[in-house]
Amino acid sequence: MNIQRSVVLGIPAAVLAGLALFTYFGYRDELGAAEARASSGSEVVDSPCGRIEYAVIGKGAPVLLVHGAGGGFDQGLEFGRPLAERGFTVIAMSRFGYLRTPMPADASPAAQADAHACLLDALKLPGAAILGGSAGAPSTIEFCLRHARRCSAMVLLVPAFFPPGAQAHPAASPSLMFDWIVGSDFFFWLNMKLARDTMLERVFATPVRDFENASSEERERILRIARGSLPLSRRRKGLWNDLVIVASSPRHELERIASPTLVIGIEDDLFGTYPSSRSAAERIPGARFLSFPTGGHLWVGRQNEVASELTAFLNRSAAKPAHPASCAGA
Repeated sequence: MNIQRSVVLGIPAAVLAGLALFTYFGYRDELGAAEARASSGSEVVDSPCGRIEYAVIGKGAPVLLVHGAGGGFDQGLEFGRPLAERGFTVIAMSRFGYLRTPMPADASPAAQADAHACLLDALKLPGAAILGGSAGAPSTIEFCLRHARRCSAMVLLVPAFFPPGAQAHPAASPSLMFDWIVGSDFFFWLNMKLARDTMLERVFATPVRDFENASSEERERILRIARGSLPLSRRRKGLWNDLVIVASSPRHELERIASPTLVIGIEDDLFGTYPSSRSAAERIPGARFLSFPTGGHLWVGRQNEVASELTAFLNRSAAKPAHPASCAGA
């Protein structure tokens, strides 16, 4: 009887041990692949603005792609690949605190905008169109204000832009809760496995119904973006800085922007960027506002439409003469 009882009790323990090993090896393999991806395909340039990691794909008119929160040059390449396939040179950098770009003492949108200009200097480019997605919007806007002559066109895609408030002042340090969630690659990975739908809505602000109604190709794109956030531990400082900046709602002088501008907003973006996107388009002289009713923060199901609109806008902007020097900045 005792032998039989030991065997019975040993089965759950063996199963749990097997699941633990399976989970460990699965996590180890996927994190290793993510580390390899994030550590290859880019270069680092030393500039007056510090070290900047970047990658370049495609051939044609240059487009500086400014990634959102939780990104890096790799996210920029993911978002920019449709443009590279349509005849543009996409320059994707890692912003302050992401991957191999260090966090400076001043990581404000203005300082990041200057770093964008420093990257163009390093690449010997007089100017470029610039596309800022989500939390990449503040430095994109500042680039076109501070370096107007170098900004041939501006695109704000689901921009993290909110009503004006206090100027951004990075907090001294992230909270323990933030460190636990974002500092843990394992916690993020496990939640993507066990609570994918919750992660899509709460972390990536994309309604599950939009995801489920999208094509298999689009669903795979969204999951590729989500998995591409790993290793989160190498993006933690930049992500924290972005959250602080967005929460502080820095004031941008949108009325002074002279570059051709396209703003794209999604009505059911769960980050609530739609009203402010529309407001930004109204404040920027001559800006065009393009909206979609569904798609969430990652515009799931709208990829082809967004890529076509971006291509048409950038081609039109490239065909126009540069804006007058009297409206230009540095």
